[in-house]
Amino acid sequence: MLAGIKSCAVTGIDACMVDVEVDISFGLPVFNIVGLPETAVRESRDRVKSAIKNSGYSFPVDRITVNLAPADVRKEGTGFDLPVAMGLLAASELVSPQAMSGYFITGELSLDGSVKPVTGVLPAAIAARKNKLKGMVVPYANRKEAGLVQGVTVLPVRHLSDVVGFFTGFKDIKPYRADLQALFKRDESGRKLDFSEVRGQNHAKRAIEIAAAGAHNIIMTGPPGSGKSMLAKRIPSILPRLTFKEAILTTQIYSVAGMLKENRQLITKRPFRSPHHSVSNAGLVGGGRRPVPGEVSLAHNGVLFLDELPEFKRKVLESLRQPMEDGMVTISRVDARIQFPASFMLVAAMNPCPCGYFGDAVRECTCSMYEINRYRSRISGPLLDRMDIHLEVPSVPYRELSKKTGAESSDEIRKRVEAAKDIQNQRFDKQNLTCNAEMDSRHLKKYCHLDKKSASILEAAVDRLGLSARAYSRVLKIARTLADLEKNRDIQYNHVAEAVQLRTFDRKRQDNRHS
Repeated sequence: MLAGIKSCAVTGIDACMVDVEVDISFGLPVFNIVGLPETAVRESRDRVKSAIKNSGYSFPVDRITVNLAPADVRKEGTGFDLPVAMGLLAASELVSPQAMSGYFITGELSLDGSVKPVTGVLPAAIAARKNKLKGMVVPYANRKEAGLVQGVTVLPVRHLSDVVGFFTGFKDIKPYRADLQALFKRDESGRKLDFSEVRGQNHAKRAIEIAAAGAHNIIMTGPPGSGKSMLAKRIPSILPRLTFKEAILTTQIYSVAGMLKENRQLITKRPFRSPHHSVSNAGLVGGGRRPVPGEVSLAHNGVLFLDELPEFKRKVLESLRQPMEDGMVTISRVDARIQFPASFMLVAAMNPCPCGYFGDAVRECTCSMYEINRYRSRISGPLLDRMDIHLEVPSVPYRELSKKTGAESSDEIRKRVEAAKDIQNQRFDKQNLTCNAEMDSRHLKKYCHLDKKSASILEAAVDRLGLSARAYSRVLKIARTLADLEKNRDIQYNHVAEAVQLRTFDRKRQDNRHS
């Protein structure tokens, strides 16, 4: 007898529907799975056989053929265990195939028949709603994740017998319904890193506020202990809160990566990822034998912090250039082309030299100019050109450290950042943009008009500093953000002047040429 079950295969962060067709025919007892299955899917034969027997059902001793259609899409993961098992039971006439018609089924089986959680349930729920299915049977541990998608009935199960009982009419499964409004408003408790804890560095806080308001990339350079990491780790506390659409997409990425915990069904805070400098190319941008999201995708809608930037492998750093421009990572394989979102705010920190004290007012640098130049050359010009803001973070003097009065809190800074972000949302309402950093040449021409005085300042900066076309556009974007922070419709000359001052490395390179 032939039976068909609906399941799905996840490609990138999206899911496509898969028909699990099970046929039992007379012949030698053989269990074949076809339809481009990878190793974990082929191994489901043994898990399914043991689960069916240990759940008290008889396993057919005939020729079994399982087809996963469409056959040209690679099937990965363990989520096909449960649909294959139910297909076998339906083909054995224990369950009516008509009863399962219109239902989506996914889940991994233990040898005793227990249903274990799987990855990619959120994209699967989105695909189930898109295909207007009646409902979806998911592992109990994945119920909250699936419940984020409205318009599809979520049936959480703990054991294979629960699924059989439901489709034979002997057991009732209570659908899971999530309170999305309560979920989205939650998770504001707990200790939060705050900018009020940072003493001094007022100019650095100003630059970081500008970066947060326009989602600009920023690189900080300064001696050890000057507060670079401390500042970077507090950036999420001043970023605008995630919209529901952004939260769903971010959660979708973490779902595919298998990084959602049972008690963490919706990511409501902007991600902050800080990989170690030993990270591989695939670990940073994604990939591997079975392509998974990398750190740049896990930082989508949030912050990617690279501490000790020159210590990262050059090849790894160069792989950032394309995601920084496109907001997307494309991984090409012989049989697939996968895309992961990667729209993030890059925050990098580095020492000015190997010993860390070049240019320090107190400690003497022990490095030669050859060592300093070699150290800085680990960061290529094209990558540095893509950093919007170059910030120097000097050592904090004692008088600043010993101050008893608290500095400005993150909540106060966030109010100004969110006000600037609201202006950008209104400006880009009918365009596929979310912030000033995403503007291209067309948008710069439309939204970054300069008066004569502002244009003359920028012209002088371009001529003297030798700014590239990309650096020129970066200055305009920062000037636009500065105007938004001050709620000015037009860019003023002081905005352009401050934007140029935030390109420290460009100014130093030019000074070195003249010296």
